[in-house]
Amino acid sequence: MQKASVLLLEDDINLAETIKEYLEDEGYNVDVVHTSSDAMDNIYEKHYDILLFDVMVPGIDGFELLKKIREKEETPAIFITSLDSVENLEKGFESGADDYIRKPFALKELKIRMETLLKRSFETKNDRIPIDKNIFYDIKSNQLFINDQSANLNQKELRLLKLFLQHPNEVLSHDTIYEHLWDYEETPSDMALRTYIKNLRKYIGKERIESIKRHGYKFIK
Repeated sequence: MQKASVLLLEDDINLAETIKEYLEDEGYNVDVVHTSSDAMDNIYEKHYDILLFDVMVPGIDGFELLKKIREKEETPAIFITSLDSVENLEKGFESGADDYIRKPFALKELKIRMETLLKRSFETKNDRIPIDKNIFYDIKSNQLFINDQSANLNQKELRLLKLFLQHPNEVLSHDTIYEHLWDYEETPSDMALRTYIKNLRKYIGKERIESIKRHGYKFIK
């Protein structure tokens, strides 16, 4: 299995570096951002196995950020925060958090909480959609697995795969795909879509995605 990938949103640079160094020593791949807008950019471009968010960060706060992410993704998320009221705890879980750890904390405690969430995410067998022999899509973790290893797909590629799986053997128009892959403030790109299709075919087989001239694409189940 590939190392689990982590997105850490923390505006305290020293704390962020401490967490990053510890988790990387424990075998994780960690990307660090310091603002909510940078976190959103990373999530659109790359898949993460788990999210670690501070709450009080530049831009929209961690609560609102996770709400936006939960509209499209179910990646496990832990809030790391100095906010200690019951009201904030409740707000954190209502925004979609899976866990909540208060500063200051022991790094080993954070690792234990992460491992618990990742185990729950990766071992949910009933949420797997088979695509081919030894190839399946896991709904819970939003990942494609080949021989029990997660494929290196970005978020738009995973959204596209999920869309195909929801509409097997149906022709999906370019416009339909654009609506699902790009948010209203983004400009759809046919060149980017072709790249996403190419990358999916690399993992699940060229014959699985059929190009329908002047119409769109069809996923062959």
